[in-house]
Amino acid sequence: MTVRRLSALPGLAVLAALLTGCGIRATEVPTDYGPAPSRVRCSLAEPGGTTGAAPGLPVQVFLLCGSSLVAVDRTVPLPDGAADAGRRVLVAQGLLDQLTAEPSAAEEEAGYSTDVRRGTGVTGPLPGDPEDTLRLSTAPGDLPSYALAQVVCTFSDSAATEGDGSVILAGPADESARRYTCTDEVRARPGSNEPPSTEVTGG
Repeated sequence: MTVRRLSALPGLAVLAALLTGCGIRATEVPTDYGPAPSRVRCSLAEPGGTTGAAPGLPVQVFLLCGSSLVAVDRTVPLPDGAADAGRRVLVAQGLLDQLTAEPSAAEEEAGYSTDVRRGTGVTGPLPGDPEDTLRLSTAPGDLPSYALAQVVCTFSDSAATEGDGSVILAGPADESARRYTCTDEVRARPGSNEPPSTEVTGG
């Protein structure tokens, strides 16, 4: 009995060595997990989007990427000598034009998109509105949630507003203006979190 046990030991040792080696040796069998991603999602190789070093006022607009809002550098044209009220509306319209433009090829490849529709316009306040009110051609309440978040976050910290993280918006008619705020929650999950707003009266 003892002899049999001893004679079996070399064979077991060889088998154990083979099994151990298989556990640590890199396989050479081809595997197919799909192609490696060519670019990190929501990361642009060159900041500045489609405009590069175009002349104008440097701004940032918020595009959609995945389920979040991401700031992208842009420029908007701005005539010299524009008065404050006129300047605010010109900047706001320039921002809207950037939001409604098709993302560049590089932005599309990185996953960027926009929900703001072409033809969206903006004007200044009506009599009785606070002086920094921006009236959209589509009432804010009628905008898709993603589009409203894009507009609010783009406007709220720009030369179109007071730069305090909020913007006063209204529709084209006599509806009351509301102050909308861009929050971290809105930027992170614009589809689930509408920009907080409160009604405001004349300034």
